[in-house]
Amino acid sequence: MDHLQETDLSQSKWPVPRFLSTLLASFSTTGLIVGVFFFAMSLTPSLIPRPYVVQAVISGMSLGAGYAIGVLLRWVWSLLDLPEIRGRTGLIVKVLAALGCTAVALAFLWRTAYWQNTVRQIMGLDPVESAEPFKLGLIAALVFVAIVLLARLFRLTFRFLSRRFEYVLTRPLAKVAAVVAAVALFWSAVDGVIFRFALHAADSSFQRLDALIDPDVAPPADPLKTGSSASLMTWDELGRQGRQFIASGPAAKDIGSFFGGEAKEPLRVYAGLNSAETAKERAKLALEELKRVGGFERTNLVIVVPTGTGWIDPPGLDSLEYLLKGDVASVAVQYSYLTSWLSLLVEPEYGAETADALFDAVYGYWTTLPRDKRPKLYLYGLSLGSMNSQGSVDPFDIISDPFQGALWVGSPFPTRTWLQITRNRNPGSPEWRPLYRDGSVIRFTNQENALNIPGAQWGNVRIVYLQYASDPITFFDPHSFYREPDWMKAPRGADVSPALRWFPVVTMFQLLADMALATTSPIGYGHVYAPEHYIDAWMQVMAPEGVTEADAERLKTQLKGRY
Repeated sequence: MDHLQETDLSQSKWPVPRFLSTLLASFSTTGLIVGVFFFAMSLTPSLIPRPYVVQAVISGMSLGAGYAIGVLLRWVWSLLDLPEIRGRTGLIVKVLAALGCTAVALAFLWRTAYWQNTVRQIMGLDPVESAEPFKLGLIAALVFVAIVLLARLFRLTFRFLSRRFEYVLTRPLAKVAAVVAAVALFWSAVDGVIFRFALHAADSSFQRLDALIDPDVAPPADPLKTGSSASLMTWDELGRQGRQFIASGPAAKDIGSFFGGEAKEPLRVYAGLNSAETAKERAKLALEELKRVGGFERTNLVIVVPTGTGWIDPPGLDSLEYLLKGDVASVAVQYSYLTSWLSLLVEPEYGAETADALFDAVYGYWTTLPRDKRPKLYLYGLSLGSMNSQGSVDPFDIISDPFQGALWVGSPFPTRTWLQITRNRNPGSPEWRPLYRDGSVIRFTNQENALNIPGAQWGNVRIVYLQYASDPITFFDPHSFYREPDWMKAPRGADVSPALRWFPVVTMFQLLADMALATTSPIGYGHVYAPEHYIDAWMQVMAPEGVTEADAERLKTQLKGRY
């Protein structure tokens, strides 16, 4: 089939206005066809409902990526010296292609609201009457034009450098050198100016936010609370998230009232980023504070690894403290004040270093205590905290004296332990809720409690992964650029739209946007975990004494809607 040649329309005999013919001639027909196909596919749903502005950016990027692929295909066609359509026939084909692309784009824009509503309906959100198709299309076009202009600026830079290099190099070597130099120049501009400026601005903003003291959150008077006058750390040193963590949570009277009996005051220890200079010093300080408040005298002890900002999900700890009737101490150390995705991008070693230091300090001391007099030891982490918590445990170091269990929630897609377990799941089990071996050590669950596996018996260590199939933090896959992820294949999770389809390149852009929007979903979907699902998981991990299934159901009712 003849290729669609980029015809010089400015020389055509057709009565086309010169400015329009010049504009049309500057674009690749093949690029526009592939680009519009990518644009249309980008409007289909993914995991998280998207505002039209976000959708427009995705669509503009998809259009740009498709256009680039089309241009590449045209270049390969020309390189192979295959026949091309030229002259008046080429103009007719180009105009027909433009009309066809416009029709396809409009048809898919009209369907956008329907596709978004397939996701919103699953998540219990009100349907949108319109996805603002005209605004969406306009913004997408502007994004596409910006991408094209950037590409053309790169081409001009390449040509300029290539001509200069030809004075000292042969033409082929000059072109290679020009490509390398142009890439280096553009990368240094993005990384050294734009990215670093944005990162510095974000860093300063989050640092100021972390230092902000809420006047409604007063320093505790209870000497058993971190930040009190008796504490090893001052209230200011805890940071905003640490102060919120210490000041919140159920009190003994709340727990006792729920169960109709006596309960203990839960113990919470937190070391802020400003509490000490290094991760090891902060971990040691947290350990000493834990000893001071009597954390090792409780029946249960939880090592908590927070998210990037230092935040600890209230439903995760509140539900645990209720189920254990307050007989628990938890300890956490902040390692960043950036959001998790920024922390993972620019300082991933900080989270891992802090999690390692805290686990080594607490576990090291815990192993020195008599086994019949020390608390049961558990691990907990959400999101980046889950990833770093998993990384802090070396099985060979704990095999002779293991902790009792762990709850890891919303593990990010690069988490090594999670990846290894998921890839080695039992055949036939889906990636979004795997079965692993005989279920005696590791089990997975989501909105539907899947932890009571027929015939399976828990061993000495109980590890539960709580994850939603609609969570893009967990199920983003960089390989979706060129292949369909396993979690998209049947059977799918109940919280994933049946209209979701895989498309090369486009799906990766959609999932990247989903990651940015992951915490905007309703509770119980995406990356926002609900207390009732925490309760199911903690019941299996800890098997709390004296708490019945009826108690757990009552607690779900009490906590549901509180957050």
